[in-house]
Amino acid sequence: MTTKTLTKLSTNPSVPVLPTSHFQGASTRAVHDGAIRSKPYHSLIEPIVQTSTYTFESSNDVCEYMETHGQGMAGDRIEYGRYGNPTVAAAEARLAALEGADAAILFSSGMAAITNVLFVLLSSGDHIVMTDDCYRRTRQFCQQILTRFQIQCTVVPMGDYEALEAAIQPQTRLLISETPTNPYLRVLDVERFATIARRHGVLSLVDSTFATPLNLRPLEWGVDLVIHSATKYLGGHNDLLAGVVAGRTELINPIREITGVLGSIPDPHNAYLLIRGLKTLSLRVTHQNCTGFEVAEFLEKHPAVETVWYPGLASHPDHKVAARQMAGFGGVVSFTIRGDLQTTSLFVDRLQIPYISPSLGGTESLVIQPALMSYYDVAPEERQRLGIRDNLVRLALGLEDSSDLIADLEQALAGVPLP
Repeated sequence: MTTKTLTKLSTNPSVPVLPTSHFQGASTRAVHDGAIRSKPYHSLIEPIVQTSTYTFESSNDVCEYMETHGQGMAGDRIEYGRYGNPTVAAAEARLAALEGADAAILFSSGMAAITNVLFVLLSSGDHIVMTDDCYRRTRQFCQQILTRFQIQCTVVPMGDYEALEAAIQPQTRLLISETPTNPYLRVLDVERFATIARRHGVLSLVDSTFATPLNLRPLEWGVDLVIHSATKYLGGHNDLLAGVVAGRTELINPIREITGVLGSIPDPHNAYLLIRGLKTLSLRVTHQNCTGFEVAEFLEKHPAVETVWYPGLASHPDHKVAARQMAGFGGVVSFTIRGDLQTTSLFVDRLQIPYISPSLGGTESLVIQPALMSYYDVAPEERQRLGIRDNLVRLALGLEDSSDLIADLEQALAGVPLP
């Protein structure tokens, strides 16, 4: 075989996608799943196609494209940037492969993903059921915005599957949940959740941001659609905003058709950053799983800590479910300090490694006191009703060494007065 023949074979576009079933290791899948083997210009990395529009050779070229494909992306042909981008498509292929989905759609943020999906799936007169302890903005959208379109929402307690099933009505179209939840890290029995949905002929949607595809793949347990804020673990470096929905082709296609109308699209540079982040996903999540467990164990034994919420602990209400269906328990630990709002604030201020900042899943550890951050605009009585205690802390662990993080927590907790 000549050198010329070898070159031709190595750039053959007829076998562009690596088979996802070929790889068993999480790190190998994170680097290679869904990737196109032969990339433009013989580039190793997916190029950033930084363009807002695309060109045609002639008027006949335009007519042929419109008659064959219409507006939107078809193969490697696109009309306008709002309808598609090659770098974005490369990120979507990788995300779909990691989730074991037919297809995925990338959005400009996690909230853009959830709002676009719900606008497509629901119509006036429909009804949805969602579990509490879901992300606050998701609950707000369902309970305040969708009701303007005569779409009703019933919220049931997380973990109460009898209440979930009892809330389903003839006009119910969708069950929504999250796992693990924010901020108490409740873990959904995704198999039971999906079974209830199928029994009643409704769709199921799970926000799996905290789990990542490395710790849990809801589609494999029967869920119809999975959503992530890719801003968090998938990007992994606190430097991008993105969201993704993944699932079966027949569910994803109608959502994709409307993205060009709603315009909640990501830019190609963000897609490139996301692809880069995905390649280290397994390494990062493995480290954060280990650190999360070690930090949770330390906190649970400390006299200045009241309660710890971490699915890896036997004391967590959903530990058995988490142990059965999750490969790891994540890098977020929530806990309450033995003290009031001010005592907890002083503890947070004494921490030297974590930054006081929302979000999670990145390389730097972040910490928030939800009563002063996510729920600052909520009256204290309402916060208590929602379960947001004044002494609650959410710690999102980064890639620092667990020994350093524990030493930092220990010195900060030393300032908490014990009863």
